Amino acid sequence: MTNYDVVVIGGGAAGYVAAIRCAQLGKKTAIVDKWQNDAGEPSMGGTCVNAGCVPSKALLDASQNYQFLKKQAQAQGIVAEGISLDLAKLHEHKDKVVQEAVDNIQSLLEGNGVACFNGHGRLEPGNKVSVKSEESEALDVIEGEHIIIASGSKPLELTVAQLDDEHILDSSDALNFDTVPKKLGVIGAGVIGLEVASIWARLGAEVTILEAQPSFLPFSDSDVADEALDIFINQGLDIKLGCRVIETSVVDGKVSLDYKDIDNESHSLQFDKLVVAVGREPYTKNIAAPELNLAINEFGYVHVDEQCKTSLPNVYAIGDVVGGPMLAHKGTQEGKMVAAVIAGANADVNYSSIPSVIYTDPEIAWVGPTEKELAQQETPIKVGRFNFTDCTRAKTMGQAEGFVKVIAHAETDRLLAVHIVGPNAGDIINQATFALEFDASAEDVALAIFAHPTLSEALSEAAMDVQNLAIHNLPKSAKS
Repeated sequence: MTNYDVVVIGGGAAGYVAAIRCAQLGKKTAIVDKWQNDAGEPSMGGTCVNAGCVPSKALLDASQNYQFLKKQAQAQGIVAEGISLDLAKLHEHKDKVVQEAVDNIQSLLEGNGVACFNGHGRLEPGNKVSVKSEESEALDVIEGEHIIIASGSKPLELTVAQLDDEHILDSSDALNFDTVPKKLGVIGAGVIGLEVASIWARLGAEVTILEAQPSFLPFSDSDVADEALDIFINQGLDIKLGCRVIETSVVDGKVSLDYKDIDNESHSLQFDKLVVAVGREPYTKNIAAPELNLAINEFGYVHVDEQCKTSLPNVYAIGDVVGGPMLAHKGTQEGKMVAAVIAGANADVNYSSIPSVIYTDPEIAWVGPTEKELAQQETPIKVGRFNFTDCTRAKTMGQAEGFVKVIAHAETDRLLAVHIVGPNAGDIINQATFALEFDASAEDVALAIFAHPTLSEALSEAAMDVQNLAIHNLPKSAKS
């Protein structure tokens, strides 16, 4: 049995980053991950790299390029004839990007001296970790002074829409269709559902999204959600809100779906493929020996304190498995924090400045609370807004839909939140995150010099609009 200073269970975004940082801080580190590719080879990176963030963004970008050439290029004087889709080649590109990311992570782990084990890792008494591979009944056992659980999450399933890996699929399998479905159904209008729907709609599918909630993107700012809903409907997405799926069945290769709408009226739809994208749940199955009594709540999340310490001594948990936003960058930040704590430093994560992005077209991004949440907290606010229709760079790109919304404290002018729907929102939001991290005021952002012409100027103008001083906005009095 080999002894380590740190053993990490899970090789996803949170786990491999934690392992690398522990090694950088001088700790003898091992990582255990069970993911394998189609060839049965170890494949580090977890869901994000292998079946989530990376492959989906490869498809999103490629599908956006395809749609531009098919539908938008002529407006910019580009006449492209005979445009066709080679879906097999597109998947080759996606798989190549994934493999490059996997290889890079493996290289980084090895380069930092992290020992890698392929198999299911389970925490055992005495801070030991058993490793069971798919190919063998034999167990490897390694020991760590400190254990980090980063086992991630998996797609939620619906009893009324049982997955069959051919017609009814989860969001990961939905990235691998070998043909573009003529009619695609998506259950769930959250982040994952919208991204999957966007990919296949751009590639030619007729897409219907069924969402149980009566409002669209209820977790985002209502102004952004309303704007995004209008844009997506105009793009051709059929988004049905307040729908309750009653039953699904597969008949003659088609998926039949029965649902009740917000008025409790019954309807039936038929699809070539149906994707279940109703969220994710923590993966804690057999992650710790029962006799350890690792504290896990009723929703399956490992209980941790503010420094991700579990109920067991020297055992930590990070990423999707501990709750909070299921975001790769949230998990990586927790991984770096735990590594620092293990090394003896005092570290924490600022959960109030974690950005979120939905990679639709246009993108949706935000950091900080919504206007509704601030009203519930009785926080006095002032709001600035700038539309991309008034942003020169957005117009040159032919992508002038959406806006930037800046929320500041009405008395102190301290920046509280930024919400964006528009081109490259996921990149612009990082600037807002940086400002929030340093407790900037809206005036600080307004006084910063932004290069012209850029999309980021919309953030500057929205910050100026907090004081009704935006240069390229009409005064609020003139608007009314």
